[in-house]
Amino acid sequence: MNGNNLLQTAILIVAVVAVAFPLGRYMASIFDGTSVVVRRIGRPIENLLYRIAGVDPEVEMNWKQYAFGLLVFSGIGTLVLYVLLRTQQWLPLNPQAMGPMTPDAAFNTAVSFVTNTNWQDYGGESTLGYLVQMLGLTVQNFVSAATGIAVVVALTRGFARHTSKTIGNFWVDLTRTTLYILAPLSFIFAIVLMSQGVIQTFEGYKDVPTLQTTVYQTPKTDAQGNAVKDAKGNPVMQDNKADKQTIALGPVASQEAIKILGTNGGGFFNGNSAHPYENPTPLSNFLQILAMLAIPAALCVTFGLMIGDRRQGHALLAAMTIAFAVGCWGEIAAEQAGNPLFTTLHVDQTASALQSGGNTEGKETRFGIAQSGIFTVATTAASTGAVNNMHDSLTPLGGLVPMLLIQLGEMIFGGVGSGLYSMLAFALLAVFVAGLMIGRTPEYVGKKIESYEMKMIAIVVLLTPFLVLVGTSIAVLTSAGTAGILNPGAHGFSEILYAYSSASNNNGSAFGGLSVNTPFYNATLGIAMWFGRFVWIVPILAIAGALAGKKRLAATAGTLPTHGPLFVVLLLGSIVLVGALTYVPALALGPVIEHLMMISGK
Repeated sequence: MNGNNLLQTAILIVAVVAVAFPLGRYMASIFDGTSVVVRRIGRPIENLLYRIAGVDPEVEMNWKQYAFGLLVFSGIGTLVLYVLLRTQQWLPLNPQAMGPMTPDAAFNTAVSFVTNTNWQDYGGESTLGYLVQMLGLTVQNFVSAATGIAVVVALTRGFARHTSKTIGNFWVDLTRTTLYILAPLSFIFAIVLMSQGVIQTFEGYKDVPTLQTTVYQTPKTDAQGNAVKDAKGNPVMQDNKADKQTIALGPVASQEAIKILGTNGGGFFNGNSAHPYENPTPLSNFLQILAMLAIPAALCVTFGLMIGDRRQGHALLAAMTIAFAVGCWGEIAAEQAGNPLFTTLHVDQTASALQSGGNTEGKETRFGIAQSGIFTVATTAASTGAVNNMHDSLTPLGGLVPMLLIQLGEMIFGGVGSGLYSMLAFALLAVFVAGLMIGRTPEYVGKKIESYEMKMIAIVVLLTPFLVLVGTSIAVLTSAGTAGILNPGAHGFSEILYAYSSASNNNGSAFGGLSVNTPFYNATLGIAMWFGRFVWIVPILAIAGALAGKKRLAATAGTLPTHGPLFVVLLLGSIVLVGALTYVPALALGPVIEHLMMISGK
């Protein structure tokens, strides 16, 4: 770790905070309807959409109606996307004539994008046509992100209201989030990305001549496809030459913008944000990291404004920022330390003109270790899942950091909406623990936290570890699961643990090195993604409904302040404690033992 890397992290954090406050105020005005954008500019479009959908925007919902509408909308979205993936061979805007996905891959992909996970076990440029990328994946990038924001807004209303039976209207929240927040921000960001070199075109792929011709040999086959052999039974080889390369194109910038802003993460290309057409320059890399964190950070400000106590939002933002900085510095330090086995082989891992020294395997030279490390932490802390370097090539401790960030619930900024409602769930857990210590009924922002709320919190806190650990256990104990392992030993176990952690927590990034495009993994990871998303959301909405019906209590001398440094420490301690107790045994079998093997030279 050096001063330059500390400075890069500090500049990013300052930029995130600087963006969070004005964006948070804007979003608060959108959801309470006071913004001039809502009242005048967008009202005709908004009302037209309501009339088409048959929605009365003046009628609010209780938490069960809100959850029902959300689940039905997501279910229909899954079905529509599945059909698009299975029928794309008959659809227009498919210049490369891509065929249909297999049923299990289509199921996995449809669930993945509807749940805001965007787990991909396929190469986008070799699997999907332009229409499916836009009408299928990009649309879900918008609405799945909007769904997460709608849930946290409903939960915020639960804290803000008293003796109320309703928490808002799902269709209004979904529409306003998409129309006034995600769409305009994505339009602006797409233009910025195009200025950096991200492509946006409907032209077909281009064949271009290579600088040199490559000659290689392959076995000769007959008309029936059988190998031709000589008199001795050896295969007859034939010369081939490669003098051209196919360059994949497409409408990338429009998908890239919402992929990042909506903390989705699904790449147009298989290389994701390591691909030069998705992330061409160091500036585009910095802007993508900033865009990942902007809305999640701004929602903390929105929360404080909507409940009438800005300090509460500031405390949550402070907790996220501290944890994010620690994660960045830990990741960069682990990667800069390099691999001690190389030192014994007299391989120089010290600083060079292009890198700051350390483990450069799997990293783009245009980004280096620092920007790769910060991107790794941002994408796993913010539930984005995009990658600008290969996580499978990280050092054992470098791989431990993003894995642990995912397993902690991705609430350190987290996904748009999902990060904040996950953090609020742990805030309720923290005040409950504090209440037990002092023998007092816990309160948070004026609402008593009672047995019903804690039962719902128990469901959301225990659900994802259950999905992760059970899924990993099944995979390592069955031949269908172990058949996908390409790296045996501790690293192979880490790959499986990372896959189920990513799917269950709706992250979408992958360690790599694990063949997951199989019926077994497509089915089990798809199930983990679905339950990891919606069995979190339903209890959160139940909590929102319960809190909205309660009276708001005045603070007394015995009330635990939830806006100061003490509460920030208590909140972070609760997050780490739950994560440590749950995942340490599994992590010990993966990255921890791999690190010990590396430093011992065995």
